[in-house]
Amino acid sequence: MEEAKEARTNFIWDFIDEDLKAGKNDGKVHTRFPPEPNGYLHIGHTKALYIDFMTAKRYDGLCNLRFDDTNPAKEDTEYVDGIQEDIRWMGFEWNGGLYYASDYYEKIYQYAESLIERGLAYVDELTPEQMTEYRGTLTEPGKNSPWRDRPAEESLQLFRDMRAGKFPEGRYILRAKIDMASPNMNMRDPTIYRIAYKAHHRTGNEWCIYPMYDFAHPISDALEGITHSLCSLEFEAHRPLYDWVVNVCGFKNPPRQIEFARLNLTRTVMSKRYLRRLVEEGYVSGWDDPRMPTLCAMRRRGYTPASIRNFIERAGISKADSVVDLALLEACVRDDLGATAPRTMAVLHPLKVTLTNWPEDKFETITLENHPDHPEMGTHEQRFGRELYIEQEDFMEDAPKKFFRLKPDGEVRLKGAYIIKCEEVVKDENGNVVELKCTADLDSHSGSEGAARKVKGTLHWVCAADAIPFEARLYEPLLNDETETEDAPDKKDFIARLNPNSLTVVSNCMAEKWLGEAKTGDKFQFLRIGYFCLDKDGFVFNRVVSLKDNSKKF
Repeated sequence: MEEAKEARTNFIWDFIDEDLKAGKNDGKVHTRFPPEPNGYLHIGHTKALYIDFMTAKRYDGLCNLRFDDTNPAKEDTEYVDGIQEDIRWMGFEWNGGLYYASDYYEKIYQYAESLIERGLAYVDELTPEQMTEYRGTLTEPGKNSPWRDRPAEESLQLFRDMRAGKFPEGRYILRAKIDMASPNMNMRDPTIYRIAYKAHHRTGNEWCIYPMYDFAHPISDALEGITHSLCSLEFEAHRPLYDWVVNVCGFKNPPRQIEFARLNLTRTVMSKRYLRRLVEEGYVSGWDDPRMPTLCAMRRRGYTPASIRNFIERAGISKADSVVDLALLEACVRDDLGATAPRTMAVLHPLKVTLTNWPEDKFETITLENHPDHPEMGTHEQRFGRELYIEQEDFMEDAPKKFFRLKPDGEVRLKGAYIIKCEEVVKDENGNVVELKCTADLDSHSGSEGAARKVKGTLHWVCAADAIPFEARLYEPLLNDETETEDAPDKKDFIARLNPNSLTVVSNCMAEKWLGEAKTGDKFQFLRIGYFCLDKDGFVFNRVVSLKDNSKKF
């Protein structure tokens, strides 16, 4: 990926340029991508993913992958494996190494003991309710805990006893001693260790106390030699605590934290909590349901890494919160698949066409290009015979004047084949059109004398004798709202706002015979319909995105 050095600059890279000009960090840039392994990566994480890895690439630096696994109750190796797979699928590799916060548990513990010994941390025994009471408000300072001035020796012994498992959960916590009157709530003696009798996915039951994220994260960054800690905007208020931790722990040349606006996407559920609810309550089939914004779901649906990276670049990197239109992501997918996906014909709602002037046992081989702009992608063949299928919507019995598809006594060209004329409409007992009897202009095939004859409509089709039935799954956004995210103000519960048409299953579709050779994940443009990807569930095609192009908006 050369886009890192070609991409337009942003305020993060401007800050890094300033640091490099000032001679900081010996001219090195070292970033990290630090997910918590408590769920699957989703489209919202790709912004941080892109920024961390592309920043390192831009400056010929290093990027670590580190799992911030400090909450054993919610973490699992399933997510560790899934996150690594997603990162590699996106085209990134952690050239700085793979790490875990749990790698540093002993060192983090030693730093905590050092803070206690220096009077910068203390063991507290306020209840959660008392903690809230003592914390104060945004307009009122907090007040000191009665145990804030507990002797260091006593706090140290209690902390060691906490580690030894002598107390129940909630009995004690370890707090940093900073400033209960600070205007920044995060600096009002934050909790840095708690008791938790939960088995850890890597350390098992070795530990029963665990560091809080705000304590473990900056220490982990510093231990790994991270030069720039890039994170989303919600951590801006945590930066003073980040800086306090790395400074009191004595790190020289500590990392510089820089915040950017998180990615918000219209009509898209982004919260891990909400996504988990969708899965656990059966609103979707799983984490990889193609309607989900998880990367494993997007991969299954047929999105491409290049389109997602392009989307992040086009959406921009700024410090101002905003909501990006889902249409931009779809435009990026169209751009990529438009250039790379082979063309083929498939019929979602088949209507039988019988060519009355074509012999029953005669077939003609039609050669079709796989891509109009890329002859190197080759061709494929489809037979043309007496019985064909076209789309139901491509015929209208009482057609308006500007309807240029098939109608009684009307003519259309079949893609790559002949001009046909509708001579008779066959209906069932309920008045539904079930068959069209047509004639073919036998002199109108490409390359023949009559090929130059013009008609206004060209339709896709498949040969009934060779057609392969398949199931199509058509997707729409999960949320009904056109412009709001799941956390939009003054909105009812997001479940009530789910789009009932987010999935439409169409059975008994018909595809060209050559599609029978497709493999899971293969992508195609179904002519005049959209881009589709072969699903893992057998001969099922997921619609990636429609053909409608809104990219000019952007």
